[in-house]
Amino acid sequence: MSHTKRRRWLVVFLILLLLLIDQGVKVWIKTHMYIGQEYHIFDWFRIYFVENRGMAYGVELGSKLLLTAFRIVAMAGLGVWLSGFIRQWRHYSLGFCTIIGLVLAGGIGNLLDSIFYGQLFTSSIGQVAQFVPTTAGAVGYAPWFEGHVVDMLYFPLFTTVLPEWFPIGGGSAYTFFSPIFNIADSCITVGVLALLICYPRTTTRALDRLWLYLRGKHRPKK
Repeated sequence: MSHTKRRRWLVVFLILLLLLIDQGVKVWIKTHMYIGQEYHIFDWFRIYFVENRGMAYGVELGSKLLLTAFRIVAMAGLGVWLSGFIRQWRHYSLGFCTIIGLVLAGGIGNLLDSIFYGQLFTSSIGQVAQFVPTTAGAVGYAPWFEGHVVDMLYFPLFTTVLPEWFPIGGGSAYTFFSPIFNIADSCITVGVLALLICYPRTTTRALDRLWLYLRGKHRPKK
């Protein structure tokens, strides 16, 4: 097996493994919990089921359908970009390609929720969702491409009261870390941080080459 094929299969295996874990956890949450239900594991860690229509950590941005379309284009582009990095093994290390694969797996994980979950599951509001294909008479809670992303990881590390002079929320209780997220979000966050910390020069070079390519002034090496 060639060096390029070996690298490609290693990265593909990582992506598929992360997707399997991410989707397995989400399907379990959907079929065993209702929105707002939580399991208190530790004081600083809970499984808390919420759904969001937006991006990572519940950030919402415009139309859900447009957001899903943007995700499809972005993940397709990132996949092509990663394939190019794998072929250019003299310029981009396996570690760098693996981290890009981590980000790609996270993006695809949330994209699958958006595309399929609205038609595969019934609503989780006030009830445990049913799997539509195996439940007679069951109807999905949203159209194709407009499903909600399943989040469940909640780390309320500590709660304090902000000083009165604090410009935002002064005098009110504040919990750190309050966003609820999922494994796919974690893959994206860890991947981006790893790129910035471990591969800043390689990332900059890759972005520069991409920018030149998009402007029609450069062709990636094969």
